[in-house]
Amino acid sequence: MNVLKNKNFYNYLYVSLFLVLVILGGVLMNFIGKPHSTTTNFMSATVLSVANDKITVQDDYDLIYTFDMICNQLQVGDRVVFEYSGLLDKDTELQNISIIDYDIHSVSQDTEDISLISNLGNDGIFSKYYNLAKSKLDSLSLEEKIGQLFLVKYPGSQVITDLNQYPVGGFIFYENDFSNKTRPEVIDMIQKLQNASKIPLFTAVDEEGGNVVRVSSNPQLASTKFLSPRSLYQSGGFDLIRQDTIEKSNLLEGLGLNLNLAPVVDVSTDSGDYMYSRSLGENTELTSTYAKTVIEASKAAKVSYVLKHFPGYGNNQDTHTAKVTDSRSYDDIRNNDLPPFQAGIDAGAEAVLVSHNVVTNIDDTNPASLSAGVHNLLRNTLKFTGVIITDDLSMGALDGVDQVITKAILAGNDLLMISDYKAGFQEVKTAIENGIISEDTINKIALRNLAWKYAKGLMIEKLK
Repeated sequence: MNVLKNKNFYNYLYVSLFLVLVILGGVLMNFIGKPHSTTTNFMSATVLSVANDKITVQDDYDLIYTFDMICNQLQVGDRVVFEYSGLLDKDTELQNISIIDYDIHSVSQDTEDISLISNLGNDGIFSKYYNLAKSKLDSLSLEEKIGQLFLVKYPGSQVITDLNQYPVGGFIFYENDFSNKTRPEVIDMIQKLQNASKIPLFTAVDEEGGNVVRVSSNPQLASTKFLSPRSLYQSGGFDLIRQDTIEKSNLLEGLGLNLNLAPVVDVSTDSGDYMYSRSLGENTELTSTYAKTVIEASKAAKVSYVLKHFPGYGNNQDTHTAKVTDSRSYDDIRNNDLPPFQAGIDAGAEAVLVSHNVVTNIDDTNPASLSAGVHNLLRNTLKFTGVIITDDLSMGALDGVDQVITKAILAGNDLLMISDYKAGFQEVKTAIENGIISEDTINKIALRNLAWKYAKGLMIEKLK
């Protein structure tokens, strides 16, 4: 009798489980068979350009995206909230998302002021100087705002008469500018420029050490030329590199120079590479320590240092003379080339200089300096909030590129290294008049550069 009861119990249990599975299966099939609403997301952004059924925008985190547009009513400079479906790839420019709806925001001046500052990031490296910079920005003419975007090759003392009409943001000096000059003569050359400028100037130089020694090549300015990073490391390790950075900074500061376009933090271990002699010549880990060491040591003086050449030069040839293509894999660049830049940024680097290499696995169309995707990588993955500087826009790698200054601005650069400042001013003014660049974009870039000048103590010194 007990056996029969147990048998009936198990039969009942099996039937019950079978029925439950049937019911659950039916519910699941019914669920799968029905269409479901797609999750949507929202993005607040400023329109950078509208062309060829594509729209390019810059969001509140300085990231630049291009995607298909469903209408042509939007204009450059519009502030828009987009509703979209799909996933954003924040490390690149071209996006595969679908715009569902959008709303153009009309804002008051007060709201616009707050938005301009907040779009630079409340936790940015210069964030505590944004309000000061905004007050200064409000007092500037359009020409003065445009000028803050330009770091100009020093053309000689005649430029002083041009500074009222072409108020550039700063000058970069080369070896011939110091040749045969005494220390007092160099100080006087730079001070006359500062005196003639309404806004304090960036005064820049490439004093890398080794083959690139713009200042210390003159024995009247330095007793010996600064050694290359590799020679320093082999002689005394990072302690000597730290000491060298401090000595270099003191020399430059004493002459009136406030910006050193160094260190080279490209990873190069092959003596045949173009960049090998200018780099540490060691692996990624040691190059990362080098970047950190130089940036930390530079904080002892008022000379800012610039990490270059993002996203890493690798084994590529010289972009001074011709177009250069970098076909390395993205993983190779991410694992081997980005860490030194990250180490320098984490140590407080205020600026990063971008190369002209075409890095095909990030952007196979544009040189890095003109690629929004490369700039997104720097802003998003490396969380860089400082100033992005182009390499010289007159270099051979950019020969034949039309409207190169306009493209450099729309790609996300803050400070553009140029030679022909008169043509540069005209190109930007024309782009604004034609609706290709918005004045809001110029304001945002100028604000960051002014905030950097406040952070460096330049603006306060000018007010004394």
